Amino acid sequence: MMRTYKINLYSLVFAISILFACGSSDSEYEKKVSSPNVVFIYMDDLGYGDVSAYGATEIATPNMDKLAKGGVRFTDGYAPSATCTPSRYAILTGRYPWRNEDAKILPGTAPLIIDTDQLTVPKMFKEKGYHTAVVGKWHLGLGHGNVDWNQKVGPGPNEVGFDYSFIMAATQDRVPTVYLRDGLVQGLDPDDPIKIDYEENFEGEPTGKDNPELLRMKWHHGHNNSIVNGIPRIGFMKGGEKAKWVDEDMADVFLEEAKSYIKSKKDNPFFLYYALQQPHVPRTPHPRFEGKSGMGPRGDVILEADWCIGELMDTLEEEGILENTLVVFTSDNGPVLNDGYYDDAVEKLGNHTPWGPLRGGKYSLFEAGTRVPFITYWKGTIKPKVSEAMVCQMDLLNSLAALVGSEERSEDGENLLEELLGKSEKGRSSLVLEATSRTALRHENWIMIPPYDGPKVNENVNIELGNSKEFQLYDLNQDIGQRQNLAQQQPEKLKELVEEFISIRGEGYVNTEPLELK
Repeated sequence: MMRTYKINLYSLVFAISILFACGSSDSEYEKKVSSPNVVFIYMDDLGYGDVSAYGATEIATPNMDKLAKGGVRFTDGYAPSATCTPSRYAILTGRYPWRNEDAKILPGTAPLIIDTDQLTVPKMFKEKGYHTAVVGKWHLGLGHGNVDWNQKVGPGPNEVGFDYSFIMAATQDRVPTVYLRDGLVQGLDPDDPIKIDYEENFEGEPTGKDNPELLRMKWHHGHNNSIVNGIPRIGFMKGGEKAKWVDEDMADVFLEEAKSYIKSKKDNPFFLYYALQQPHVPRTPHPRFEGKSGMGPRGDVILEADWCIGELMDTLEEEGILENTLVVFTSDNGPVLNDGYYDDAVEKLGNHTPWGPLRGGKYSLFEAGTRVPFITYWKGTIKPKVSEAMVCQMDLLNSLAALVGSEERSEDGENLLEELLGKSEKGRSSLVLEATSRTALRHENWIMIPPYDGPKVNENVNIELGNSKEFQLYDLNQDIGQRQNLAQQQPEKLKELVEEFISIRGEGYVNTEPLELK
């Protein structure tokens, strides 16, 4: 009965659109209805509480808020992992990152971790006639592990479905500190070749560890290798001086690339994966935004990112395609303050809570590691609402395949198109979450975290990791901050969730003996 209603409703929408075509041919309108543009706006380390639409009171994010107020704001939207590379792998492939042992935080020299024969979001769109592009942070590896940065680098984004790519290879704090367009380093002087090494420095090259007098940003932990623009990085780099980016200009460079792409492809359906670098370290706001937040560089780059989003949305509107574009806004994992540099993120935090009401943060199995801002916006099609449906970035591939009529499906994603369009609040019932090779289960309103050895707190970043020698069980309806462990009080519920976890994750990832499951 419900299926018949949907078909009739969609038919009615299509018929009305034809009546108002005003000179457009039937085929042109059919194309618009069945092939909307799709834009992913993917933030880097933005927390659940970093957006005013999600409760932030100390910082204003009007353009993110505009998406939230005009679309579906999910309160239970998840990144697949509490760290970046695994989430980026999952959002593009629709697969759990723990299925790929290489889906961990990668060095800048790592080989491509997406198999070129693998199904991806851009491949799915290409098969339906879309043009596809990635602009911004990649961090999924390039080449086969021995990259010559002075030649065309591949395989990379272009070999896994993207027609166009303008990226940084890894992260802003890792070498190589250059942009690549379709596999070619931009601005490279052939007489000054690039050399990269993550094990040993090149003779005569200064480092953050040995040459603190050359630094304009001091390192706290893990960021004391090659110095670029006065900022110490992870890894060693020599050469490529003319190709090196200017950190303060990065947001503008990526934004202009994204805007130019939209303008050039506005007459045909396109998929744009716009992967911003903010608020990941090093936080280097353009002087236009420096000091504007009152919370130091971390707050400033959030304001900068919000402005970029506004500019991107304005471009869609100015080009006349906003009402034919589905926008998905989310973040790759939860927040972190001190993630390797002294930049006043802790000292100037004030009353701001990047994690919102949640516990943990980046690297953590607690909720703030993976529950992130998650918004879908489609002017004129999606009606504004707040949804409690559980959704995950892994579900985007299957859901969008259903949207454009593709038969392609990933093994772990679910088709939650109705939820993304605000027509249903059912959502997922279960989801295995990941943080640095550890996994836990979200099932309905419950979270089950198996026992894990290791420190309870990452001392470098001062974030609780979720490790405990005991099972942890939390009722998120009653305890969103995960303060009351109910494992002892609710043994039957714990057993139920462990069995569900095993059915998805497989045997050998949790000790079931104390639960008498076998």
